[in-house]
Amino acid sequence: MEAVMVRYGEIFLKSEPVKRRFISIMTQTVRLALEAEGLSHRIETPRGRILIFGDEPQRIAKIAVRTFGVVSVSVCTMTSADIPGISAAAIKHAERRLRPGMSFAVRARRSGVEGFNSQELAAAVGSAVLDRIPEATVNLTAPDYEIFVEAREFGGLVYDEKISGPGGLPYGTQGEVMALLSDGIDSPVASWLMMRRGCLMVHVHMHSGRFGGADSEKNVLQSHARLSAWVPGHPLDLLVVDMEPFFEVITAFKEPRYRCILCKRFMLRVASILAEERGAYALVNGDNLGQVASQTLANMAVIAPAASVPVLRPLIGFDKEEVVERARAIGTFEPHPGSVGCTVAPRHPSTAAPAATIARIEEELDVGDLAARAAGTVRRYRAKNGVIEGAPRSQPASPP
Repeated sequence: MEAVMVRYGEIFLKSEPVKRRFISIMTQTVRLALEAEGLSHRIETPRGRILIFGDEPQRIAKIAVRTFGVVSVSVCTMTSADIPGISAAAIKHAERRLRPGMSFAVRARRSGVEGFNSQELAAAVGSAVLDRIPEATVNLTAPDYEIFVEAREFGGLVYDEKISGPGGLPYGTQGEVMALLSDGIDSPVASWLMMRRGCLMVHVHMHSGRFGGADSEKNVLQSHARLSAWVPGHPLDLLVVDMEPFFEVITAFKEPRYRCILCKRFMLRVASILAEERGAYALVNGDNLGQVASQTLANMAVIAPAASVPVLRPLIGFDKEEVVERARAIGTFEPHPGSVGCTVAPRHPSTAAPAATIARIEEELDVGDLAARAAGTVRRYRAKNGVIEGAPRSQPASPP
């Protein structure tokens, strides 16, 4: 019989009540993902492992391995928790992949089983494999092929492949946050990283209208849908805010070098209003230290106080190439974004805007009233399982 074994990492370090809750949330996420694909299954949670049984273990493994909190998965052969049973299963695995002249190693674990220890189990299984494939050699340091065997109180497990997962914490264990999602590369990665740390996500896009690219909203919707595929079975909301009235005001203002600072502060003001309405704990953005003028330390210090909730910046220390690589890996990188960008950005933006000057300008512009009006323009899109559902509809006053 085959089963998919799911491994988790730092969850194991939690207290027993927290660990049980996290595992329950993670298994429920796996169930939702498998149900979305129409895969029948049964999940068991013996200590230290999650086992998934079903008719299509390979497909189950490919879906389970994308679950946040999962370190790796393996398709295992289940057998009796004794040396003969484990050795027989190990031989079958080796016959498929271990060829004459190749080296191999057996990695063994034992828990809750008496009569032998891990070293004795490894030696016995290795001897059995050599008897069947005598042209192979043992190399415990850098083998060509590895067989993993486990003897546990619920039975034996044999496998020879580990598929890496995203790790992190189960989705939803850390409460709701709101990420500012743009048409660029950085913000989708920032959102994914916080989803990976267990945050329920809501996306907010500040739509530039005629001041932005024609393909901007299309790209944002695409990123939003792709990110929803990482949490199958869970709805993922995108709130789109109309920024045109604000841009009309600041483009008429005579000091263009401060536009980016004013814009970033305005976005945080609006997003804070929406976060407080929903009860979200924090905002998330794709700031990367020193990447552009508005992301210098001096300007970030001026921008941050505009938010009334904490602002999380998971990309703050990343190199740009690291962000691009992660975007490719998670599926949000778009090599041909089309018409994007912002026509409001000045040619020579300030890299160290004086806080007093910004405060004076905002008072003249009455940004508090502008932000309240912008927060009332929200359109909501919902994605689920990688697809945008239906047409946009008005955002309710409370979370759906």
